[in-house]
Amino acid sequence: MGSDINAAIKKAEAGIAEYLEESREKGKIDDQLYRIASRNILPNLKEWLNDNKIDEISPRLKGALIAEIEKGNWLGIVNAYRQNIRFGTGGIRGMMAFDKKSIELLAKEGLDAPILKGPNTINNIVLLKTSVGVAQFGKEKNYNKIVIGYDSRIRGQDLAKLVAELFLAYGYIVYFFDEVCPYPEVTYAIPDSNIKAHIGILISASHNDYRYNGYKLSCSNGSQFDPRERDEMFEHYIAPAKTDDIKLCSFEEAVDDKLYFLGGAEQNSRFDYAGKEKNLINIHERHRNHVKSFLMIKDLKEMQERSRNHLKIGYCAFHGAGTYVVPRLLSEVGYRTIWQIKRNKLNECNGLFPSFRSLPGLEQQPDPGDPRAGRIAVDAFRLDYPDNYDDMDILIGTDPDADRCGVLVPVPKNQQFLYDDQEWTLLPADELWALVIWYRLMMEKELYGVIRDQEKKFITLSHTTSDCITRVALKHNIGVAKTWVGFAALSAVTRDIWNGKYKEYLTLKDGRNEKYTDFCHEFTQECYGFENGLRALNIGAMEQSNGFSILGGPPPDRNSLGQDGHVRDKDGTFAAFLTAEIAAWAKEKGTTLFNLIDDEIYLDPEIGLFVNFYEPDPLDGEYPGIEGDRIKKAILRRTLGYFQLALSGDLTIAGLPVKRAAIYRTGKYDAIYPPTYDFQFPDEGVRLFFDDAGLNHITIRPSGTGNALRLHTQLHEDVLDEHNKVISREKLIALKYKLRFLSKEILTDVREKLKAPRGKLFL
Repeated sequence: MGSDINAAIKKAEAGIAEYLEESREKGKIDDQLYRIASRNILPNLKEWLNDNKIDEISPRLKGALIAEIEKGNWLGIVNAYRQNIRFGTGGIRGMMAFDKKSIELLAKEGLDAPILKGPNTINNIVLLKTSVGVAQFGKEKNYNKIVIGYDSRIRGQDLAKLVAELFLAYGYIVYFFDEVCPYPEVTYAIPDSNIKAHIGILISASHNDYRYNGYKLSCSNGSQFDPRERDEMFEHYIAPAKTDDIKLCSFEEAVDDKLYFLGGAEQNSRFDYAGKEKNLINIHERHRNHVKSFLMIKDLKEMQERSRNHLKIGYCAFHGAGTYVVPRLLSEVGYRTIWQIKRNKLNECNGLFPSFRSLPGLEQQPDPGDPRAGRIAVDAFRLDYPDNYDDMDILIGTDPDADRCGVLVPVPKNQQFLYDDQEWTLLPADELWALVIWYRLMMEKELYGVIRDQEKKFITLSHTTSDCITRVALKHNIGVAKTWVGFAALSAVTRDIWNGKYKEYLTLKDGRNEKYTDFCHEFTQECYGFENGLRALNIGAMEQSNGFSILGGPPPDRNSLGQDGHVRDKDGTFAAFLTAEIAAWAKEKGTTLFNLIDDEIYLDPEIGLFVNFYEPDPLDGEYPGIEGDRIKKAILRRTLGYFQLALSGDLTIAGLPVKRAAIYRTGKYDAIYPPTYDFQFPDEGVRLFFDDAGLNHITIRPSGTGNALRLHTQLHEDVLDEHNKVISREKLIALKYKLRFLSKEILTDVREKLKAPRGKLFL
């Protein structure tokens, strides 16, 4: 094949150079992207085409690559070889292929399907090289145990098994799930007392569309690795990893005491245990029992059994791992009616996600936090259970790896006009988490007369999550730590508070103090209520993107969950469980989740009405490839220009003058977007404030590892009238209309200013 390779390289050199030059001339890529691509593509291509080890692992890879070169598919080749796939806070995530035909071929023919692969796609070579780095890093740290799982992604089990074979060859004890599993069960299993692993890996791309897959990394306590440790792992082990260091040990060859399987009480008839059936550990039961320990109503099962008005639940698995876990968990605590949606095989693990299709050229994501996905679930339920549609109380959805939870509820008729006349609406996570915190505090008072250890309790939430939750906590004398986006930050801040390092947070304002003049603090934006120095019990860690957990108190050691806490990353199955309890309690009281939010939160004068909107840009996925990098950077440049206008007092959005502005920049993605004299990547976003109190604002935040942006608005109104009395329900509805309309106007105006018109999604 040597002559074919040389000819292919020669043709690629000319074709890629011409493509990049033309793209720069037409403004599709900027000068920085042109230089980076020109520097990387050909060396990467030569390395892969001349690597003999690749022939052993994936014999058809080079033939497929040469065929793409012969076809002149320069766009695909540039995007597959312009960089190594980006290593983010939780591992790596990216496209397995750029088109549906290739994904279908991968599903049909396996990991060595003849599709375009490269260092910037998720494939067997990339995952094995990444695993070499992780394995070598672990060996240097004396790590020797690893938990490995996978969700419903195409060839997820095959990729997970390949990774497991590498860790077996490196001498690790491997704990491997015998069926698709939720990410939260992986993060629970790692520190489980029967396992005590050092590392966890899940093969998953969470809620991204069917073209994607990923490699989620967790440390010994189930959280994501600390940023400093993660950077060490990447820079010194993963980045320099070579294919020559890839070695494999099959399940059949593995020594008995090196390979264990995680599953249920019985063997999975669809799984091959390679003769090691006796090594099956029932992790499902241990995980369910742990989750059930967080019930506030300890006799919930008895309450549901004796109730004439018991809760009726619809459940949608979104083609993912929750299909096995959530109904089993809910039924064990007494919910008698759980209707699992089967229409379009929504309850079957299918990595093509056939129920989720969007606009031509775009692929909708199976995201339970997307109102469109919620409508798919509601419509499917109506077709599956036409006679029960009016009886359903809530509809719960989880994403493919079940770490996100979405909850749909009936809308009172007098408010349906606010929701495009829909009978059901998705509760934004901002409202759902506010309700969870309110309920658990209220129940403590009801059960014990007081909030126990009130002076020690605190919550953590990302800075794009609603200040409504902050006010709920502060009203009850609960501390609040506001962090940057992602559970890595939520977990890191909580750990620092456990360790007494929070004192440096007390002087922060918008992430800055005298020690952080050029950059924001690494983890934290602001803290409230920590002056007493006693806060140590986390009763909620949450983010706007539908993630929730309870982290508890200081753990007994660095390799354990928090005391009386749940997993240290988000858990959609857990959130579904907690929400169902609130819905059951509300139904017993003759009310609903929707009405509870209005009555107990928004009509509370100490909290008031908050309206938070969120839109992604683009609507689904990301702006594709190298051209997408240019689009994202161009929008951010315009954003920074409007930031300067705001500072001069010359910016108005939707008729509202911008009073002040802030850039949230930690520098964590500077290796991906090297700073230049005129552009520094604002990784946590730019916020424009419409008031002095900081409750009304819009945030334009970029994704660090994908070509996408996020737009977040928050508007607030007090609910006391001119006589200092709480307004009526009717006036609250009118106020909701006003703020929702204004939010849409703000988003529309910002999109026009930033030239980002795609993907409008009003909740």
